[in-house]
Amino acid sequence: METDTKDRLTRADWLAHGLRTLARQGANALKVGDLAAGLDVSRGSFYWHFKDATDFRVQLLQLWQERVTDQVFREIDAALVGPARLTHLMKLAFNEDRSLDRAIRALAETDTTAAEMVASVDARRIDYLAKILIESGVESRRAQSRAEFLYWAYIGQTAVLTPAHSVITEGDIDDLSALFTR
Repeated sequence: METDTKDRLTRADWLAHGLRTLARQGANALKVGDLAAGLDVSRGSFYWHFKDATDFRVQLLQLWQERVTDQVFREIDAALVGPARLTHLMKLAFNEDRSLDRAIRALAETDTTAAEMVASVDARRIDYLAKILIESGVESRRAQSRAEFLYWAYIGQTAVLTPAHSVITEGDIDDLSALFTR
């Protein structure tokens, strides 16, 4: 009897499914049986790639960090210079779907490993913003507080439930970027 190819999912397949599930349904949906059922495979496929559910969550968090922080930094560093970096970063950040980010932050409220990863990502993002502000001409003594304020606005925007505030126009972002680089 031949092994069903559905049971040959890769680690990357499982992680991608985990990130989608986390973003759509939250951390409670990250149960091995539910994840396997969502992929129409056996639980054994999961355990082929991950030691246990904790190992899976840690790898999910690492992938989240890679995709939404490390990769973004590399792309911006490779493509842009000067104040255009801040404007581009803000356009990316304020207009992305942040359902995964919200789900990770919710997970961090009860999961120590997630809380540590979120704190690390937050610190790195703020430091990166400060670096971009300094490169844009902001005095280094002012860059950190401005970076923190910008980041708080980014995090807080998803908490505002009024639909009118869920989208920031490109013009608004240009104005904000100019305001913070003065």
